[in-house]
Amino acid sequence: MKKRLLTAAAASFFGMILNAQQIKFEEYDLPNGLHVILHQDNSAPVVTTGVMYHVGAKDEVKGRTGFAHFFEHLLFEGTPNIKRGDWFKIVSSNGGQNNANTTNDRTYYYETFPSNNEQLGLWMESERMRHAVINQIGVDTQREVVKEEKRLRMDNQPYGNLFPTIQKNLFTNHPYNWPTIGSMEDLNSAKLEEFQAFYKKYYVPNNATLVVAGDIKPEQTKKWIQEYYGAIPKGTLYPKDFPKDAPITQEKEVTATDPNIQLPAYIFAYRTPANKEKDAYVLDMLSSYLSNGKSSVLYKKLVDQDKKALAVQAFNQGLEDYSIFAFFAIPMGQTTKQTLQSDIDAEIKKLQTTLISEEDYQKLQNQNENQFVNANSSIQGIAASLATNHVLMGDTNLINKEIDIYRSITRQDLQNAAKKYLNSNQRIIINYVPEKK
Repeated sequence: MKKRLLTAAAASFFGMILNAQQIKFEEYDLPNGLHVILHQDNSAPVVTTGVMYHVGAKDEVKGRTGFAHFFEHLLFEGTPNIKRGDWFKIVSSNGGQNNANTTNDRTYYYETFPSNNEQLGLWMESERMRHAVINQIGVDTQREVVKEEKRLRMDNQPYGNLFPTIQKNLFTNHPYNWPTIGSMEDLNSAKLEEFQAFYKKYYVPNNATLVVAGDIKPEQTKKWIQEYYGAIPKGTLYPKDFPKDAPITQEKEVTATDPNIQLPAYIFAYRTPANKEKDAYVLDMLSSYLSNGKSSVLYKKLVDQDKKALAVQAFNQGLEDYSIFAFFAIPMGQTTKQTLQSDIDAEIKKLQTTLISEEDYQKLQNQNENQFVNANSSIQGIAASLATNHVLMGDTNLINKEIDIYRSITRQDLQNAAKKYLNSNQRIIINYVPEKK
């Protein structure tokens, strides 16, 4: 009886956490097409102002890759009202912090200020949208910054080009074929006018979502938004009509080299549904079951018990048009690729033929509940989630509903997804090996 009461108390407490997690927001459009999302939370005196542009690496063209990520740097160069080099000084001197990030599908810029500087954040992002300065000195400067970033994060980093290698081989026609950072040759050969044209094409209000979250007074915030953004002219929106890739129906094996590694890695990659589809959530749960934590199936077997692998992971990379599900393994000692492949395939076969245990299923659900609670534990996190759910998922309220999608996934759904998507004839095998000296 005591145990039952304790369990009920724990459930009640967890329920309160989930209820407290309900994120309230308001959204509307300006006449110029700018989508606005407001979230009021007066528990701490901070405000995050973020703008997500629906432009990422996939919006580039072959021969001119890397533009979206390049703009992540370039749009801090300044405006007619913010001198070159002053952006970060203004933010830090007013008690704020800021950053930006780019994916294959979108670019996001944000500032977090004490709430008495909310107006400053709104003004700065409107400056970036209205008339960013894009000149030769800025392009030349940021080109060197991006080159150094590529050298540091990818070209000189062990396994640094592994994910781009997956993209290159998993996508043939679709522009997910190239990495977000793009090609240095493309950036080097691009002319100033091409950068200016890219800005005019994509950094327009009707291709953007503005989110303001935190210690705000909504009516005042709306007045500032109208003042700073209302007169920015809308642009022309271009259809996102990207070439499709035919389904993979025959296993293919390729080899890639990396001069920075001493041990090979073996990747088994599958092209899977876009992140809006329920099956993308199911595959996300499957990746957690297989390799999330030291008690997960693959880690426990290949790393902990059998000592066959130094590292093993199943990961699900959700994207707007397709997703990527892949297994990654680095062998231990004399372990062969075939051994790792056989063991991974054996676990896939189990998923396809046997329902996972109720205990493992409940563990997965608990992990998702925990992630749900933690994901939006900060104002910055909430702002990013609201913008992402609107821009990429088409439903801002997923910030509150997404956990219900995970809860609705059954053990049978997990088995069905493994049967449907994780067959050997649907994959690319990549032997990622040391470059011979």
